[in-house]
Amino acid sequence: MTELDLVVLKESIIEHGLVAGDVGTVVHRYSDEEASEVEFVDTRGTTIAVLTLEDSAVRPPMAGEILHVRDVTPAAP
Repeated sequence: MTELDLVVLKESIIEHGLVAGDVGTVVHRYSDEEASEVEFVDTRGTTIAVLTLEDSAVRPPMAGEILHVRDVTPAAP
C-alpha cells in the first residue's frame, strides 16, 4: 500500500457511518508500514471520515470488482 492507493474496508465501522466494502484513499502511510490514514469521501468529495487503520482492516480492490454507491445521509429523527 502506498499513498493515494484505493483500499476497501473489510469490516463496518458504524460509529463513523462506514460499512464493509466502502472504498477509501490512503492519504498517509506510517513509517512502520503497518498502518495508514485513510480518507472516505462521498460522491461530491466531502470527507465522511479520516481514520488511522491497520493494514488488516483494509484490502486492495480486486480485479472484477465494481464500485457501488450508497446513501450516507443520516436518517431524520
